[in-house]
Amino acid sequence: MAEHFDVVIVGGGIHGVGVAQAAACAGYSVLLLEQVALASGTSSRSSKLAHGGLRYLEGFDFHLVRESLVERDILLRNAPELVRLQPFHIPVYPDTTRRPLILRAGLTLYALLDGFGRASRFGTLPRRDWDTLDGLDTARLQAVFRYHDGQTNDVDLTRAVMQSAIEYGATLACPAEFTAAVVTPAGCEISYRVDGVEQHCMARVLVNAGGPWVDTIDARISPRPAPVAADLVQGAHLVMQEPVRAGCYYVESPHDRRAIFLLPWGEHALLGTTESSYRGDPRDVQVHAEEEAYLLDVQQHYFPQRSTQVVERFAGLRVLPAEGGAAFSRSRETHLVVDNVHTPRTLSIYGGKLTVYRATAEKVMHTLRSVLPERRAIARTAELALTPVD
Repeated sequence: MAEHFDVVIVGGGIHGVGVAQAAACAGYSVLLLEQVALASGTSSRSSKLAHGGLRYLEGFDFHLVRESLVERDILLRNAPELVRLQPFHIPVYPDTTRRPLILRAGLTLYALLDGFGRASRFGTLPRRDWDTLDGLDTARLQAVFRYHDGQTNDVDLTRAVMQSAIEYGATLACPAEFTAAVVTPAGCEISYRVDGVEQHCMARVLVNAGGPWVDTIDARISPRPAPVAADLVQGAHLVMQEPVRAGCYYVESPHDRRAIFLLPWGEHALLGTTESSYRGDPRDVQVHAEEEAYLLDVQQHYFPQRSTQVVERFAGLRVLPAEGGAAFSRSRETHLVVDNVHTPRTLSIYGGKLTVYRATAEKVMHTLRSVLPERRAIARTAELALTPVD
């Protein structure tokens, strides 16, 4: 006889494990299916930031920034070993498009949206301290703004959230390949493969948290959910041999004015990211030579004496709405797509930010509440400590 679950989730990235934790804490029976390993896709190839998204203020995404700041502060409180506050430096030169008055106004609004909490302090770095900034070019430097935001290890965070879900009753099947689902008025008949053996279970609802594989998973559901117009956008990162010691840097590409980060990463530094359209199998994504050249050129523009030795390259894929125009300017809002508004049996997650995974999971559960039975909640995810998994 097939096993029964309230919620079955496909995909072991940060959003999949977030839904598993939220569902388990709400008292539901949960199964998560992950084909390769937790955080094996985009959730291990991010910019390693748990941040509010300062640059989203330019697009007037005040709700997203506010939500991100709230979630960042929850992570700083509940996962101090996994998410740490770091100083961020924004250098200003004569040709910088974001002038000091704009930056100060933006940082003030950022602090306001954060409720002027402990993480919201900002200011300018005294000129006497400019020489401590990891070789930043000071010849034409006019000002350096410093604020604070969160940095994390995305893989460790994903594993910690899944461990929390397991502690509250969720089941993890990994490696397990989702092969098919048939949607009925009563729920979903789900098939998956473990070690070459076909297995089956029943679920009241099926959550597709496949990230860049979201369409591939939807195609295995019958009847197939209505497709959503979305693009895969590639973001390249370089792990640089030479470390940075003074904190993080948020600079403006001299070519297209995109924001680029240079971040501490263990004994190295992390440089990223790009945004380019991707077509193909998500498993084949890799950093292109032109992306590497672009990032290194930005680094050398601001840090002319830094080593250009690269020790590792990786690229992740974002799912963004197909709005046209540059990917950099598109919304980062998460879209939850159900097969039936009144009685949803499947829900697919399009897009999403690592920082707001918990809020996204709560929205998923709220969307599915009409077809889930009454259960007694056993914990609140906003209050749960997250610790590294050995």
